[in-house]
Amino acid sequence: MSPTEPEKKKSFYATMFVLTVVLLVVLLTCGPYLVTIASAEGPAERSAADASPIFGVTIPQGYKQWELVAPAEEAAPLDELRAVVGNQTAIEAYQAGKLPFPDGTILVKRAWKRKQSPEFASATIPGAATTVQVMVKDSKKYAATGGWGFGRFINGRPVDEAQHRTCFACHEARARSHDYVFTRLAP
Repeated sequence: MSPTEPEKKKSFYATMFVLTVVLLVVLLTCGPYLVTIASAEGPAERSAADASPIFGVTIPQGYKQWELVAPAEEAAPLDELRAVVGNQTAIEAYQAGKLPFPDGTILVKRAWKRKQSPEFASATIPGAATTVQVMVKDSKKYAATGGWGFGRFINGRPVDEAQHRTCFACHEARARSHDYVFTRLAP
């Protein structure tokens, strides 16, 4: 017995529907992961001059739109206001209380000189930008530094190698028990 023409069409449409649903599930499941990988690696056209010495970390595109992890204030002599933001991998790890942070986690600390608000005498507001500091988790690539690569940038350019050599030592001495990360998720 061979199926009739309408049964063949029904079978064809049912197969196409199932394939479409499977494709959508795969795209929705893998899409965020692929975006995280792409943002962690950054665009190929970035030059070596844009990357931090030692680690090769660059400023991730779109980081200014990332979710806030926590604000901070640095006392004198720096007198800075700071905000740490994280990519989706970082935010999910913080929310789940997951340590160590998973590979693909990126944290960016933005810093500004602290200044008094001209409108409200007791308020402090951001002044001139001072630094952008980046931590990228890749446990294989950065195994020697707790799984983290570091980048410190002034005016979009990485600081010198000597300054980058101090990054891990500071994190190791003060935040080893929290996967070398100082910042806790703001309540």
